Amino acid sequence: MKILVVKLSAFGDIIHALPALDDLLARPEVTEVHWLVDARYAFVSEVFPACVHVHTVALRGNEPVTSFWKTIRKLRAIGFDAVIDLQGLIKSAVLARGAGHPVFGIDKHQLREKASRFLMHPVCFHPDEKHVVQQYRRVAAAPFGSESGHKPESALAYIPPRIDLTQTSLQTDTSLLSRLGLADKPFVILHAAGGWETKQLPERTWISIANDLIQTDKTPVFSWGNTSEQLMAQRLASACNGFALPERLNMSALCTVLKGARAVVGADTGLLHLAAALNVSTLTFWGPSASWRSAPLSEASNGDTIDPQGDRNWHIESNPACGPCFKRRCDRFICMDAIDPESITRILHEL
Repeated sequence: MKILVVKLSAFGDIIHALPALDDLLARPEVTEVHWLVDARYAFVSEVFPACVHVHTVALRGNEPVTSFWKTIRKLRAIGFDAVIDLQGLIKSAVLARGAGHPVFGIDKHQLREKASRFLMHPVCFHPDEKHVVQQYRRVAAAPFGSESGHKPESALAYIPPRIDLTQTSLQTDTSLLSRLGLADKPFVILHAAGGWETKQLPERTWISIANDLIQTDKTPVFSWGNTSEQLMAQRLASACNGFALPERLNMSALCTVLKGARAVVGADTGLLHLAAALNVSTLTFWGPSASWRSAPLSEASNGDTIDPQGDRNWHIESNPACGPCFKRRCDRFICMDAIDPESITRILHEL
């Protein structure tokens, strides 16, 4: 049985879909799993098990329409037994329906673009399947059951996304930390970037966190992914005598640096979800987006005491009266201003 997963973007959302991918790979009747991703996010697929067949479509660039139809023709020729659309957009539904059938997709009540439901079979979610990981697992199970159009009797469990680098095609760069000057230093990655401007902490908060790390003999390492984020990382590092990554890292190098860190601090972003999937301690803060929907879940905290044997993911909630609003922009931005740097450094002290 050949299965195609259509999950085009973005970084963190692809990481959230890893448990669904694991479910498919574990099914004895599934002989091949293919994945269609937007070319801009193809780098994320490098953490997939090497047995997954990855296809890309260039939806941005000089000839997006040409790439769109070439991709459909290529995928249709493979002959899929089922297609799973985890994106929930019209463009993903067209790609999925063009590649094969039947197509199973997100619950019609959760679709961002409602018209896409006419191109696939919407899968009903259980009311307790609030986390996107649970929802993706539900859609991935649909081709093998008879209840895709009916409300399930029980919820699927949340399973943390996990990445086993030995099962991927990535090559570990054993000398990278030494070249960066981080091999013999305890360091914490501070990811000040955020896909939405509403997810970003004020710079003064980052500087306060970094200064506290320095006082406890830990090196604050500011990470970045594009030119504007690089400039901010350099600015913050200069303000606190910290360290900004000197170059943009490929996926192999990024995984190496993440796994060498004591912890990773940042908003609801792809890098934080990647770190959690690598079983690195993470500390995220929440306001415009909801931890119950997309956070790395954990049983690691017990009041003010950290359980060193538990999963290492902690969340700081700003809980504004107007949130979570899931807005990318806001005229009365209060979410991240409400995050007290001491609520972050207190946890970091115990790591």
